[in-house]
Amino acid sequence: MLWVHKYRPTSLESLDYNEPLTETLRRLADKEDFPHLLVYGPPGAGKKTRVSCLLRELFGPSALKIKEEQRVLQAGTRKFDFVLVSSNHHIEINPAEAGNQDRVVVQELLKEIAQTQPVDVTAKHRFKVVVINEADSLTRDAQAALRRTMEIYSPNLRLILLANTTGSIMGPIKSRTLLVRVPAPTTEDIGNVLAKVADAQDVQLPQDDAARNQLWQNISEKSNRNLRRALLMLETMYARSEKIDASTQVPLTDWQLMIDRIAQSIVKSRTVQQLASVRKDYYELLTHCIPETVILKELLFALLPRVSAVAGKNIVDAAALYDHRLRLGNKGIYHLEAFTASTMRILEEA
Repeated sequence: MLWVHKYRPTSLESLDYNEPLTETLRRLADKEDFPHLLVYGPPGAGKKTRVSCLLRELFGPSALKIKEEQRVLQAGTRKFDFVLVSSNHHIEINPAEAGNQDRVVVQELLKEIAQTQPVDVTAKHRFKVVVINEADSLTRDAQAALRRTMEIYSPNLRLILLANTTGSIMGPIKSRTLLVRVPAPTTEDIGNVLAKVADAQDVQLPQDDAARNQLWQNISEKSNRNLRRALLMLETMYARSEKIDASTQVPLTDWQLMIDRIAQSIVKSRTVQQLASVRKDYYELLTHCIPETVILKELLFALLPRVSAVAGKNIVDAAALYDHRLRLGNKGIYHLEAFTASTMRILEEA
């Protein structure tokens, strides 16, 4: 089992940092009138972990006994499969996976869940919770359906929305939820968590405090203060060498290395043949479930140090345009390829 799963906290008491936020969640769980929540923050900040701990605080250990279900939903004459995770007290869904049919997921599943009574009659709270991942990727139609569901079924249902940002979420939804911001962990927080995991795994770390702090600083910077990614990096370093010191190379993931190679190839060669080659790399990344928006963002950051300031500004403008189109369209490969072609044109004209 990966360390990121093995040492994932399962209760509010076991959370390692941001104690004021933990105390806020504890007070919310004690309330009889538990509100709808909109939990937002950068990737790897611990949003899902904290929500999982909150569910245990609300319903007890049975909230962690989850199973995966596959449903068949119908949109007009078209049927499609949808996967959800559930316990006796909650379900976790990602309507954005259904693309433009996310409205159907919101309407059908939430209505069904709201009309179902909780199985455990001894539970403190007599409502079910629906956790919606990537709420900031929902279409406007899905958000409108979500708003109506919140108004109609609020006595039997509580929603917990997870998002990276709140900018694309409708004002009426934000006004009906309690906003909870989960900030990215500091370098010190990441160091404390990594040291705790390393001690549990008997990892040999530098004895000198300065060297150890430098190691945590390196991992924190490479992971962009993403705790999940930082734990994966530490485990990879340990797999390569059981003794880790400040000079140990912090590895990037395979998909990050591939994106770095794509950026290097775009700067080096700007031909139709190169564009076709990059398209194959994009397909490789997409088949390994790397989101299109993540590919675009990482590629932009890999390109900027390799180009001039003027070209960099134009590339940022192009990235903003195609990021917007990615969120509107279905075929991400088209927009990634269009961004690549635009970048090549910008570099040719620079």
